[in-house]
Amino acid sequence: MPATAPTWDPAQYLRHADHRARPFADLLARVPDLPARVPRIADLGCGPGNVTALLAERWPTARITGYDNSPRMLEQADRYAGPTPGGGHLDFAAADARTWTPAEPHDLVISNATLQWVPDHTQRFPDWIAGLAPGGTLAFQVPGNFAAPSHRLMRELADSPRWRGRLAGTLRHDDAVLGPEDYLAHLSAAGCAADVWETTYIHLLAGEDAVLDWVKGTGLRPVLTALDDDPEARDAFVEEYRTVLRAAYPAGPHGTPFPFRRIFAVARKRTGA
Repeated sequence: MPATAPTWDPAQYLRHADHRARPFADLLARVPDLPARVPRIADLGCGPGNVTALLAERWPTARITGYDNSPRMLEQADRYAGPTPGGGHLDFAAADARTWTPAEPHDLVISNATLQWVPDHTQRFPDWIAGLAPGGTLAFQVPGNFAAPSHRLMRELADSPRWRGRLAGTLRHDDAVLGPEDYLAHLSAAGCAADVWETTYIHLLAGEDAVLDWVKGTGLRPVLTALDDDPEARDAFVEEYRTVLRAAYPAGPHGTPFPFRRIFAVARKRTGA
């Protein structure tokens, strides 16, 4: 777990909103029909709310709550709150996925690129699945790219002699998520019919230092938070990281290709469970 909980910048995160939303749309496409006519849905780690709003398009009558532990993200998400065109309702609330448990039966608990921030998140599965109505679904996607240069180089730099004293224990490692087979085993053991898969997207990013711009919104946040009280050190780390990223992800004539592996799971609670 990071030594310091990262602070979030909704504007930076949304700079690549289209690319970030695509995995959620792909996850959503595999979620089966929900058991209730007026479904109850929770979105864990809703961030700025832009993908949470997609749930109301899929289930127009649903009562949907997006949960996040970042006040800045919730402030941004609030613009989507209120009655939905199909007669449902969308709201947002402060909660932490490490402790949140459904207070009423839910038809869908969904999470998009959040559980990698939750240590031992598979231990939360039993509580979330217990809170599902029979036939309800737990669905999530997490990044599976911790061995990619974007993350490996960040960890190596943070562990270098110059930065080790300031940043030891700050960054997540490749055990932040499990492999697809492990998720399948956990979800099947919890009484679900599980569908687990992985996809590697090749995002074509625009602009100068595009991969750095991407990670400033997500994976680099713990470093930026840890060095926030020392702007000179923060800028120095970013410049060192920029240099190695440019070599690892050279820009092409049409943009910078950025391979990004993600792991998906859709687990439907068995009717008799």
